[in-house]
Amino acid sequence: MPRQISPAKMASEVRTWKPDFTGLFASSGDTISTQAVTAAVYSGVDANPSAILSGSSSHSGLVVSQKITGGALGVVYYLKCLATSSAGEVIEVSSFLAIVPDVV
Repeated sequence: MPRQISPAKMASEVRTWKPDFTGLFASSGDTISTQAVTAAVYSGVDANPSAILSGSSSHSGLVVSQKITGGALGVVYYLKCLATSSAGEVIEVSSFLAIVPDVV
């Protein structure tokens, strides 16, 4: 399972997370049939971590896009994207994302 470390996100910032599945499926001709993105707390406290996911995820080719917004200051989130290939293979790409105060 490939894991990324995303740059810290300021609380007011809206960002798009783009997990890339290029080269991860067994067949070079596989495409993404479905994808699902989830968010959980890795460290810190947030009673509703999925609230940082804005709207539904989508994909273009082998890259998934998920808009990320808000978040609790000081919390590190664990983002996970499960993609199912056209051949039925399921692959996970994940990332850690820290929320930091806005620069004033």
